Amino acid sequence: MASDRRRLTPEERREQLLDLGVRLLAERSLEEISIDVLAAEAGVSRGLLYHYFGDKSAFREAVVRRAAADLVEQTAPPSVGDPVERLRHSVTAYVDFVDANWAGYRSLLRGAASDPALKAVYDEAFGQLGERVFSADTGLIPDTPAARLVVRGWQAMTEQLVLAWKSGESEVSRGQLLDLLVDALPALAVTLPAE
Repeated sequence: MASDRRRLTPEERREQLLDLGVRLLAERSLEEISIDVLAAEAGVSRGLLYHYFGDKSAFREAVVRRAAADLVEQTAPPSVGDPVERLRHSVTAYVDFVDANWAGYRSLLRGAASDPALKAVYDEAFGQLGERVFSADTGLIPDTPAARLVVRGWQAMTEQLVLAWKSGESEVSRGQLLDLLVDALPALAVTLPAE
């Protein structure tokens, strides 16, 4: 009887291991996801993981890079529709992502504060998320140097408010949080100087 299982290509195996690393990151901190843990969860040898990722730092960076790519992908706004509703879609997806990946998201922020490679991944994702405000042609805010500064500030505020909400530091409901975040960007946009 022939087996339905086929041997994975090296790239498919690497992708499978990264997917597992990201799933583990949703429930555990980055520090808790070691080569040993991943090898045990995947049912593979440590040597195979070292073959694919080189060392623990490279493995963690690859997992964080994949998680960041997932965040960027999952928060993509619809390509058409009312600008505020498109923004609400993205902000809602961001809150959902942080909520579902709480341990990993917090450890990503801690790691980015101390590890230059993780900071580079974080900065790249942060930049992609902010660039959407301008590249998605939302019509919410003009593309000017002042507007770019305001968007960066709004992003930082959004991240801090979501972290405080998720940590239980606020009694604001999820709906109230979303309204606050979505309403803040257009409100900031009206304060921009005419260019």
